[in-house]
Amino acid sequence: MAEDSTSGFQAGQTALIVRIPEAEPAVRRWRERFDPSARAGVPAHVTVLFPFLDESRLDALVHSALAEVLGGHPAFDLRFERCGRLPGVLLLVPEPDTPLRQLTEAIADRWPEAPPYGGRFTEIVPHLTVAQGQQEAVTEEIEADLAGRLPFTCRVSSVELIVHDGVKWQERASFPLA
Repeated sequence: MAEDSTSGFQAGQTALIVRIPEAEPAVRRWRERFDPSARAGVPAHVTVLFPFLDESRLDALVHSALAEVLGGHPAFDLRFERCGRLPGVLLLVPEPDTPLRQLTEAIADRWPEAPPYGGRFTEIVPHLTVAQGQQEAVTEEIEADLAGRLPFTCRVSSVELIVHDGVKWQERASFPLA
């Protein structure tokens, strides 16, 4: 979610995410301190698409179309065995990332008015954000801690639709993969 930004979230914003509960033991304490989305109620995750459609546009037709698009993709396994970096962001790298890219592309193709990252970046880089905007020494401390907690694997079998209510992110729907 807004992985590259520390700005506040707005009521009515929506996102599609893949929950990664297996990451929580390794990343929870760092995310709670250094990732604004964690403080806003978002669990450890890889973003499929943010921002998605405004909440006011989420109707039965959108839910049906999401179920159809996402249900056309098979469930898959991910492995997290290393950290990576984007400017100002420490992250965990999901491997393989192709199934995540395919989910993002399928949603963006169906809703071109909702491009990944609001159209700010041309490349889709699936990742699990751990910390944002920290000094190098802090980032290195987190990375050293995580090195002893990796690898782990998880099964991705659904995509969650979450909505920001003005204070916290809340799950609205879950869409199973094939």
